[in-house]
Amino acid sequence: GSGVMVERGPGKRAAGRADRVLILREVNVDPILLLREGRLHDPHALLGRHASPDGVVVRHLDPHAKSVTLRTATGAGVALKPMADGLFEWRGSTLPPQPLVFDVDRGDPAGPVRVTSPWSFPPSIPDADLYLFGEGRLLEAWRTFGAVVHRAEVDGVGVDGVRFACWAPNAERVSVVGDFDRWDGRAHPMTSRGASGVWELFVPGLDAGARYRFEIRHRDSGTVFTRGDPFGQAFELRPGTAAVVAPADTFAWTDAPWLARRAATDWLRAPMNVYEVHAGSWKRHPDGRFWNWRELADDLVPYAASMGFTHIELLPVTEHPLDESWGYQTTGYFAPTARHGSPDDLRHFVDRCHAAGLGVILDWVPGHFPTDAGALARFDGTALFEHEDPRLGMHQDWGTHIFNYGRSEVRGFLLASAMYWLKAFHFDGLRVDAVASMLYLDYSRKAGEWLPNVHGGRENLEAIAFLRELNVVVHRECPGALTLAEESTAWPMVSRPAYLGGLGFSMKWNMGWMNDTLFYLQRDPVHRRWHHDKLTFGQMYAYSENFMLPLSHDEVVHGKRSLIDKMPGDAWQRFANLRLLLALQACTPGRKLLFMGGEFAQGREWRVGGELDWALLSVDWHQGVQTCVRDLNHLVRDHPALHTLDFEPGGFAWIDCRDAEHSVLGFRRIAADGRELVAVFNFTPVVRHRWRVGVPHAGRWRERFNSDSRFYGGSDVGNWPGPDSRPGPWMDQPHSIEITLPPLAAVVFECAG
Repeated sequence: GSGVMVERGPGKRAAGRADRVLILREVNVDPILLLREGRLHDPHALLGRHASPDGVVVRHLDPHAKSVTLRTATGAGVALKPMADGLFEWRGSTLPPQPLVFDVDRGDPAGPVRVTSPWSFPPSIPDADLYLFGEGRLLEAWRTFGAVVHRAEVDGVGVDGVRFACWAPNAERVSVVGDFDRWDGRAHPMTSRGASGVWELFVPGLDAGARYRFEIRHRDSGTVFTRGDPFGQAFELRPGTAAVVAPADTFAWTDAPWLARRAATDWLRAPMNVYEVHAGSWKRHPDGRFWNWRELADDLVPYAASMGFTHIELLPVTEHPLDESWGYQTTGYFAPTARHGSPDDLRHFVDRCHAAGLGVILDWVPGHFPTDAGALARFDGTALFEHEDPRLGMHQDWGTHIFNYGRSEVRGFLLASAMYWLKAFHFDGLRVDAVASMLYLDYSRKAGEWLPNVHGGRENLEAIAFLRELNVVVHRECPGALTLAEESTAWPMVSRPAYLGGLGFSMKWNMGWMNDTLFYLQRDPVHRRWHHDKLTFGQMYAYSENFMLPLSHDEVVHGKRSLIDKMPGDAWQRFANLRLLLALQACTPGRKLLFMGGEFAQGREWRVGGELDWALLSVDWHQGVQTCVRDLNHLVRDHPALHTLDFEPGGFAWIDCRDAEHSVLGFRRIAADGRELVAVFNFTPVVRHRWRVGVPHAGRWRERFNSDSRFYGGSDVGNWPGPDSRPGPWMDQPHSIEITLPPLAAVVFECAG
């Protein structure tokens, strides 16, 4: 039976105490009755072929059938007796072969259809997988959960179909529903795998492309509702939200040499210059349609490679319902958005990037998920992936749920998502969004709106443990893959190994550098002398982390204005200031990131609903900025002084950091092999003639870069072919050179000997 012992109380008082009254409910309830009520947790025990006291019983369930005929081993047809609510039964003494095959008449004009019984195939998820999932250690869970195109076998006969599996521990019944069963939850009830909370069912005959959801009946309230598949690998294009069975991964990768080089590369000393891209608004078709991944591979990949970028970082391409969320309101943690094509189209894009020498980083969002009905929120009728208490489970700023990192299955779900993108799509790294919001229990909360940890502190201990585990797993399982933290606070050791007490990220976004630098560059040059420390303070902490210097999408939206529009002065000065900013970023220690459009001075704020203003490239000044960025990127890639010691103090030395009066800055960049560059920056529109700069070596100092070049739209004030040094100490250097310092410009010199 289906006996359930339930404690109810308090009952009547006796002898001065409140007794607890125990009652028995649903003891020995007929499983057919439970099936009719939509509450049967083990349909395999009832349906299909079973021994009975008088021989054999065969049962089939199809709520839309008018008649069901069993095909026997001889090919003869045996009619099943209709019972009730779509249940059909046959009893006999001859054992029919497995799998059971039926001709089902649903009253369709085309006549009966031949179906194979799902209940001929016993549950197939290995117990070891269920155990590892419960422990949060099933790192390739996408091969087990969701909708897996699968060939099942029974009695030596193999049948193609789809195995469905989901985690819903508080459900009384789970069914898979879809186009294939008229979205009727009575047709395909799934089987519970006991204490694991997992439900599964193999549906023969299904193939890729079928739409589906899970229908769930809550075990306490009896409420019935549908949810999308948390492990779904494809979804409908919005506004549809149904999951779609994805084809088996048979993509023919050609990037084995790239992955081998990646694993063998010392990324700490390799150049990294990232082009941040929102795939939906880089370019659009004239009618507003999105470009698919194959079109982007044909255009975006050669463009980024020719510009000298080393990586493309994609804003989230996980499935999301709202374009305006930019992908950060994720509903499909294992599904590339349908906006740009199929999963294999995305694989093609990554493969083409690798062939062009470009790495690909995915912006990934494990910090929160939306409250959309039908997705992860209250998946089985309870706070399953999130916290029940809103003081732990809700982001006040974004109106989203926070993952319950203390639950092993939830940690495992997120770890498997990370592994999915790195292994199934060959991404080269993950930029982890909103890390600061994960670290602090009181993040953006007032007193009384948050709960302290077990020690009374504000640190989210479960999230910290998850982030450490994430980084350990990524670096162990995917050699050469990187993790980058968007973390805006002073949390220590974000990019230090977990075994040393750090969080274990490869790098951390340097939000302090970004804020200080943009604050300074937005000041009118006449006022910059009062803010000189904004340019120099960053060196006080520059090597406490492995930093990336971001000029990201967040800086060109929501009224913050585009990079060019932030710059002060007339049109000439604004373009000069932007080139100066980009040159300062290129020469400053740390990896670089630039959001799309910044490389050609996009004139207005980024708009998610349309493509970049590519027509601006018909204007010389915009072309000049693009050429400037291209040359800077190649300089960073080609000269070891600008990347080999980015994370070590030995790669940088001030020449002059004190000249606030003239708003001039100078420093050395030093490579691991001892080669050097000297960079000097003039943050005023005044040309500085016969400007003396200390240098570390004697010889001719050739001008390697000048942001005031006429090729970039500048006034072409320069130092070709370059000054010869003179002996004698200057600015704490043993030699000096005399240069012309262009207006609002950066110049970079290398000693030619």
